[in-house]
Amino acid sequence: MPDNIKAHSIVVEKIAYVIAMGNIDAGLNISIEKVIAGSLMHDIGKSLCLNSKDDHAAKGMDICIQNNFFEIADIVMEHIRLKKYEPEGTVNAGEIVYYADKRVNHDRVVSLEERLEYLLVRYAKNKEIIGQLIKDNFKECREVEKKLFARLSFRPEDLAEMIR
Repeated sequence: MPDNIKAHSIVVEKIAYVIAMGNIDAGLNISIEKVIAGSLMHDIGKSLCLNSKDDHAAKGMDICIQNNFFEIADIVMEHIRLKKYEPEGTVNAGEIVYYADKRVNHDRVVSLEERLEYLLVRYAKNKEIIGQLIKDNFKECREVEKKLFARLSFRPEDLAEMIR
């Protein structure tokens, strides 16, 4: 895994850890081990897909399964787009990793808006359909944010300072 992807994953893990611990402190049952492992491994397939159109989340899930990391395979698969999101369900490790990834651009904590703009420039490249899919994903991410922070004593804007 290239150093830049490692650096990104480490910052994602820090954000995910803070959110998970806040929710655990608020009384929720969340596996901190899954959050840590899932966030550190979420981009494990990315370097293999850099020069192809392969889905790095699916590749990452395959790597997890091949190495018997079954507990985090779904987290890695869903870090780009949640497939089983339940707005009224209990906060889970996959939602935390998904959200934390959206808050980190390279190795820097950013707002959802800043990350959205970056992804639109990088991946949509004037392709309206792709751009709309990314925007729709971020609309859902804003809902996930509300869910994750509903019980927390800090706000999304506080995350960058909290991990310093």
